Amino acid sequence: MKLIRGLHNLKQPLPGCVATIGNFDGLHLGHQHVIQQLHAVAEIKAQPSLVMLFEPQPAEFFDPQHAPRRLYRLRDKIRHLSELGVDYLLCLPFNRELALLEAEDFVERILVDRLNLRHLVIGDDFRFGRGRRGDFDFLRAEGRRHGFEVENTQTLLIDGERVSSTRIRRLILANRFTEARHLLGRPYTLSGKVAHGKKLGRQLGFPTINIRLGKRPIIAQGIFAVLVKGLDNRVMRGVASIGTRPTVNGTGVVLEVYILNFSEQIYGRCVEVELLHKLRDEERFDSLAALTVQIKRDIDEALNFFEHNEILDSP
Repeated sequence: MKLIRGLHNLKQPLPGCVATIGNFDGLHLGHQHVIQQLHAVAEIKAQPSLVMLFEPQPAEFFDPQHAPRRLYRLRDKIRHLSELGVDYLLCLPFNRELALLEAEDFVERILVDRLNLRHLVIGDDFRFGRGRRGDFDFLRAEGRRHGFEVENTQTLLIDGERVSSTRIRRLILANRFTEARHLLGRPYTLSGKVAHGKKLGRQLGFPTINIRLGKRPIIAQGIFAVLVKGLDNRVMRGVASIGTRPTVNGTGVVLEVYILNFSEQIYGRCVEVELLHKLRDEERFDSLAALTVQIKRDIDEALNFFEHNEILDSP
């Protein structure tokens, strides 16, 4: 997959493509259904497939305080789109300029002039352009004018309900990770490169690996029983904290994992952390001693969870 970050990195217009546009947060089975639809059309038309998404997501730009928390960071979204065999991923910065772009200009300047669009797979509730004036009917009219076709995405229902990122967020907040996995088509994981931290966990007797998750909050926050994957095909059990570390006045969202019975140095390694069960919310403690006592309780609770639940330990 070729990642294009911004139109300025598309040096020459594409010779043609079949595209879809969306947030694709979670890359769940509904999204995978759309990508399959995209591939099918791309094969028939002998054109490359392209996914367009925006960073930040439009809701985060317009109303950051009330925008839904993400399932995945952009890094994880890129990885999963690559695994789905997409030819191009075009990531456009969603800024004031793009927000004010008229729907006609979006079609002409981006879809036609830069992408040479031949076919668009899109939901009939999709809105774009200044004032969200562009909709499915508008795109079909523009397609007739510019020579591209527009096709509806096919809704996927599981247990009588539409598969959606909103539905999966509700499941994760309710600590129903097995059901979330069913809708995602894969375990719910976060990935990243192990970075150096403040070494506080080591001082307390519980060395952790640290993955910085950036500024944008994700839906999962708190303390979790987890599996750690990516260490030479080993699957390790552990306890993870996702949050801002209020006891030590931390900044930014960090994923910290204490891996049970593990003491190797793995800085710079990329790992994948699967969330299995939430143990508690993140808390601020009055002292490091109180924090240490709670960490021991968390480990005991995680061990109890592992002992009494069937865990799929596949890499």
